[in-house]
Amino acid sequence: MKFEHLALNVPDARAMSRWYVEQLDFQIVRARPDAPYTHFLADQTGRVIVELYTNHTAVIPDYAAGHPLVLHIAMFTPDAGAAAKKLCAAGATPFSDDSMPDGTRLMMLRDPWGLPLQLCQRAQPFPGF
Repeated sequence: MKFEHLALNVPDARAMSRWYVEQLDFQIVRARPDAPYTHFLADQTGRVIVELYTNHTAVIPDYAAGHPLVLHIAMFTPDAGAAAKKLCAAGATPFSDDSMPDGTRLMMLRDPWGLPLQLCQRAQPFPGF
């Protein structure tokens, strides 16, 4: 088996999808224009897919109330500080900024809807990054 996607029930899938495309350089690979407004977003590699939809038949979690260590979307970046500055200018909010013993920097933000985003500036990037 291969990982296909991670699905999240969110308050406004259309607006969130636009923000992720504009701010994180995701691309929409499939979208549904009617409810539940399902959008499949791929990262720059095309190998990671996040599905965002707004389906009121299920609970939409209060992502802003949860701790980011319970759930977050992690993004690799060579400069976490610059990426955080750009995202905060676009409506994200900072949560934490941690330096690891190996020189890795992990910054946690929340997108404008409260969903946690982690910016990973790794001293030793994972293979393929």
